[in-house]
Amino acid sequence: MAMSKTPDILCIGAVLWDIIGRHDHEMERGHDRPGRITRVPGGVAMNIAMALQAYGMTPALLTAIGRDAEGDELLRACAGMGMVTDHIHRPDDLPTDRYMAIEGRNGLIAAIADAHSLEQAGDAILAPMTSALSGWTGLVALDGNLTVDLLTQIAADAAFAKADLRLAPASPGKAERLRPFLAHPTATLYVNLEEAGLLLDTTFTDSATAATALLAQGLHRALVTNGAEAASLAMGNKLLTFTPPKVQVKRITGAGDTFMAAHISAEAKGATPEAALQNAMTATATYISGDSY
Repeated sequence: MAMSKTPDILCIGAVLWDIIGRHDHEMERGHDRPGRITRVPGGVAMNIAMALQAYGMTPALLTAIGRDAEGDELLRACAGMGMVTDHIHRPDDLPTDRYMAIEGRNGLIAAIADAHSLEQAGDAILAPMTSALSGWTGLVALDGNLTVDLLTQIAADAAFAKADLRLAPASPGKAERLRPFLAHPTATLYVNLEEAGLLLDTTFTDSATAATALLAQGLHRALVTNGAEAASLAMGNKLLTFTPPKVQVKRITGAGDTFMAAHISAEAKGATPEAALQNAMTATATYISGDSY
């Protein structure tokens, strides 16, 4: 099938329905509080794609979406936002994935990611890389919702050897899945402080130390965030840090994806490393304050 548009970036990973319950005040385990429950397109790859699309880029999605009613609705939503959906794998025997989270003013209380269909689809989602997208050397945003086996395969795959790989772990519990990319020649890793520690089996107290340690393992580039504290970028002999503006937190889900997309977009437009990092931190602060899409 010919693509309806030429993509600027491939977003590979979870595209699903986000079901998010939010309460305006602080919450703890066991609380039962009034709030709002929304169902919106989500998943790490999708969140990144939506943010990139808002910045004027055209993402193509490589994922698995079931051939059920929820999948049909999700596919229409993706196409309606201007994303390239021509290469999405649609298995007949797997349901569309979901993510469910509870958030309070004090952040994420609990979440469950049901990305089993994406995991079971395996390398079927990568089929376009040997056909319509063969020879791709541009940007690729890849998330850790894929299985360890598939991520290991991608890290060694010649089809991705010259691509500009941007990696997101999806959650702290999946950070270790990205270890095969620590020695990849073009990989840029976007992680928070906890995820950096899990990757290297240690504990860090600041983003600069974590980013430097990741680079020492052979990583091409590392961007490490630390909530409201300074974020850092390490590459080559350069280390940059930037402290985000202080804002009231109204939402958490998707914040890391927003950071990654804002940074990618800024670099795609020619921003300096310093400006790209600052742009990403400012965009994320705006997002978690509830003042953006």
